[in-house]
Amino acid sequence: MDRPRLFYVGVIGGRRCSRETAALAREAGRRIAEAGWILVCGGAGGVMAAACRGAFEAGGLTVGILPGMSREEANPYLTCSLPTGLGEMRNALVVRASSALIALEGSYGTLSEIALANAAAVPVVSLRTPKPAAAKAAGNLRLFSFETDDPAAAVAWIKKNSPEAV
Repeated sequence: MDRPRLFYVGVIGGRRCSRETAALAREAGRRIAEAGWILVCGGAGGVMAAACRGAFEAGGLTVGILPGMSREEANPYLTCSLPTGLGEMRNALVVRASSALIALEGSYGTLSEIALANAAAVPVVSLRTPKPAAAKAAGNLRLFSFETDDPAAAVAWIKKNSPEAV
C-alpha cells in the first residue's frame, strides 16, 4: 500500500503576540492548509493558536507538540496534541518534525527553534521576525533562508525551494 507523501511546516513564535502578528500567523496557517500541508507547532497560544486557527478554518491538519504532560494546555485548534513533559526542550521536536519553518515574533523559545533549525539545515522563513541583536552584531550570521512581510510569499518560497512540498 502506497502512502501519500505528507509535508510538514512548522510555525514558530511567541505564546503571546500582537493582533497584527496573530493576523499574519492566521493567514500563514490558512495558506499552509490550502497547500495541503500539515502545520506543526508548540501547541500553545499566541502565534501558535493563531496559525492553527487559520489552518483549522481552512480544513487543514494541525499538530501541537506540547511542553507539558496535559492536553488541557493545548490550543483549541489542534487536530492532534502530543504532550511531552519536556518543557522548552520540546522545541527540538517541533524543528525535527518540520521540513520547513515559518518564524514570527517570539522570544527565547523562538530563537532556540531558529538556532536548532539552522543546525539541522531546516529552512526558516522569517515572517516579520526581528533579528536578535547578537545576529545583527555577527554580521555574516544568516538566521533565515528567506525574509518577507507576506504570508503568501512565505508559503510560495517553501513550495519553490522544497522539492518534497507537493
